[in-house]
Amino acid sequence: MLSFKVTTVGASAGFILTKEAMSRLGVKKGDTVYLTETPDGGYRLTPYDPDFARQMALAEEIMHDDREILRVLAK
Repeated sequence: MLSFKVTTVGASAGFILTKEAMSRLGVKKGDTVYLTETPDGGYRLTPYDPDFARQMALAEEIMHDDREILRVLAK
């Protein structure tokens, strides 16, 4: 388990990721990370945009359900 202390960053608060944490997350300086709430009331820090994942899942469902229509439109 990794732990971080909240610190002042300009007029805001933040925390510093260690090299080990950045390596585990697969992020580099300048990347965006997302803090999402888990069903058990905890939080998860991830480099993956949960909204984008939902949009892609919906798009894949639509493409699967309407593949014949899309095939005709592609011609």
